[in-house]
Amino acid sequence: MKREFAVIGLGRFGGSICRELSAEGMDVLAIDIYEDKVKEFKNIAAHAVIADTTDENVLKELGIRNFDHVIVAIGDDIQASILTTLMLKELGINKITVKAQNDYHEKVLNKIGADHVVHPERDMGKRIAHSIISTNILDHLELSDEHSIVEVKAGKKMDGKTLIQLDIRAKYGCNIVAIKEADEKGINVSPMATQKIEKDDILIVIGADKDISRFEKQLVVED
Repeated sequence: MKREFAVIGLGRFGGSICRELSAEGMDVLAIDIYEDKVKEFKNIAAHAVIADTTDENVLKELGIRNFDHVIVAIGDDIQASILTTLMLKELGINKITVKAQNDYHEKVLNKIGADHVVHPERDMGKRIAHSIISTNILDHLELSDEHSIVEVKAGKKMDGKTLIQLDIRAKYGCNIVAIKEADEKGINVSPMATQKIEKDDILIVIGADKDISRFEKQLVVED
């Protein structure tokens, strides 16, 4: 069944989400207060409208209650972002994702009931920083303030060793939840302790940031 999304705010972040959801065949209502932004998405989203989403009556007229998920990607106007989120919450929207400008903004959004708050610039900065530190760190995704999941390319220090020999969970407090073998035979989810790791295998590792950092420095980063 095709899901329906509404994206409020069509700047770089909101616009990118709108394009990707539309490309995946989702029904997307694109909303912005500026006409030029809306015109840009007329032929991309299923519907594109000019609207002030801080007005509850406007949201009702748009039929916003019919959407499975609303993404609030309003740019620099923090007040409009907060008011829009509050209106959506009061209208009973099932899932609300909001872009935060800073930590204070995030605290307010969490208090008024946003289901998921994202910091795209900050999060991308962290991911890039991790990839710069080591060519073996392929990707980094923050799960919470203290926990993450990373995609790691196995190097010489792990080559030919089994998971039980490396004893990563006991030594570093991290868990390898999946392994994609270098020869691309497939992804091994929940690998056995006897699974042997080969150089260039891709490991999906989850854990506390401090533990992942220790794991990266001692076992992943090449000398």
